[in-house]
Amino acid sequence: MTPKPIYVKLGGSLITNKYRKHTPRRKIIRRLAGEIAQGFHESPQTSLVIGHGAGSFGHIQASQYNTRAGVDSASDWDGFVSVATAVAALNNIVATELLSVGLPVFNVRPSASAQCQDGKLLHMAVEPISNAIKHGLIPLLHGDVAFDKIRGGTIISTEMILSFLAHSLPPKKVLLAGIAPGVLKKHPEGSVISEITPTTFAAHAAYTSISDAPDVTGGMKEKVAEMLSLVQNTPTATAHIFSGETEGALARAIDGTESTGTIIRAETS
Repeated sequence: MTPKPIYVKLGGSLITNKYRKHTPRRKIIRRLAGEIAQGFHESPQTSLVIGHGAGSFGHIQASQYNTRAGVDSASDWDGFVSVATAVAALNNIVATELLSVGLPVFNVRPSASAQCQDGKLLHMAVEPISNAIKHGLIPLLHGDVAFDKIRGGTIISTEMILSFLAHSLPPKKVLLAGIAPGVLKKHPEGSVISEITPTTFAAHAAYTSISDAPDVTGGMKEKVAEMLSLVQNTPTATAHIFSGETEGALARAIDGTESTGTIIRAETS
């Protein structure tokens, strides 16, 4: 049986400068890779699935071509390819840093098998991911383009992908490392909401802000909604949104000792 993995997502705004096209934050990526390696090597029984956002390697182009809304004309399809190529370039940078610290990452391109219908992810090949975990490898995913039965093409976020995978590969927990300290009551300097459940989400929905940088996947509000869907389908798991800017926070989140940020959980009886 495939062990329950920890899902780790490195936010696009954390690993790139989202205001400058194709600008990785290499020192941050290198540090985060070291923190993941620390948690992985200290607990050999730990299985991981790592995903990352597109940041300035995808959102700027996707916003320019309005790719998420649909792909129809020749220009639209050029944009579709442009987004896929840019995200793949960032993925290569992330993979290189993870490999350099001894993490056995196995690249999985979501666009190679993803099929959507009107923006909803219907299918993506799970078996290669499951097989990688069984053999001690770490699947590395990313937000990507996808073909869509209604729209022609669209964008799928890392959170959408993780939420879809959770049906077949239920995680122990999901860690979303970004630049925000958690879900804020007021953007950009409000207090952090410590916990969100399906019942309390309606009260907090007005607070979850969309980024002021290009973000075609809906910003924090959609991240929270996707994670609520995930924990409702996998009630034993929690999702933790926190800042990866703080040195050591990701390592602590992996071993369960990070106390900052927002926890998203299913209703408790």
